[in-house]
Amino acid sequence: MNSKLFKLLCLGLLSIFLVGGCGANNESKATVSPTVNSSSTMTIATSFYPMYIFALNVAKDIPDVNVINMTQPTAGCLHDYAATPQDMKNLEGAKVFITNGAGMESFMDKITSQMPNLKIIESSKGIELIKGDGDEGDNPHVWVSISNAITQVQTIGDQLAILDPPNATKYQENTKVYIKKLEAQRDKMHLALDGIKNRDIVTFHEAFPYFAQEFNFNIVAVIEREPGSAPNAKELSETIDQVKSLKINALFAEPQYDAKAAETIATATGAKVYTLDPVVMGPMEADSYINIMDSNLKSLQEALK
Repeated sequence: MNSKLFKLLCLGLLSIFLVGGCGANNESKATVSPTVNSSSTMTIATSFYPMYIFALNVAKDIPDVNVINMTQPTAGCLHDYAATPQDMKNLEGAKVFITNGAGMESFMDKITSQMPNLKIIESSKGIELIKGDGDEGDNPHVWVSISNAITQVQTIGDQLAILDPPNATKYQENTKVYIKKLEAQRDKMHLALDGIKNRDIVTFHEAFPYFAQEFNFNIVAVIEREPGSAPNAKELSETIDQVKSLKINALFAEPQYDAKAAETIATATGAKVYTLDPVVMGPMEADSYINIMDSNLKSLQEALK
């Protein structure tokens, strides 16, 4: 009995050892696997929201390609934005950085000096820029024009095909598909807006000159001349006088900013406040740019009817 009992105890201990050994091997494989996968991933970083949406469409459904946004989707326009340590951390491991360019990303010197091997795609390259008011330089809000957005998407697609040859065909196919969608939205907006007689509009800040150029609107006044700072009493008074003299019925605020100044002007003039979105934040989804432009179309139709 003692001999049998000893054999049973030995078998039990051997079974425990074998089961424990299998568990250790499985755990080891589980921790090593993600490291192998991450090293083979092509990470594409973007500077802010509209660049992210464009890149998301161009890189759609390509295995081992990961699109990230350097800034938070709540960052809005990058006027005087300073790259944070977290932003720099977000860029670690990225092989490509897609920017708007045209002076929008004022922090680029810091990026290029600290990450000299990072490939930069400046998506606005080749687009004719509109001069800003006074000494502001070129207006960088090129993406708010759908035609310019199409040029930017094409540039992104072409450059990614060069920088990532194994996926070149897929980048090119995705670019064509997305551009067709953008062209359809542009045609839809022209069809709805070209016949409107009232072409004078008052916008919130200098985000819409390219949009106005695209759809033949005339921006007669800007509510907030310095983005992020409310107009002073003199500026408010001047805008109120312009709105009254031109008989403007609609003012366009932006969803990212406080509409208090626009509401003050509306109260003094009898105009009504509507919304135009410059597509600087929103859902992190592939169709967001087109959906926001569609909302802008509806707002313009309601305001200018």
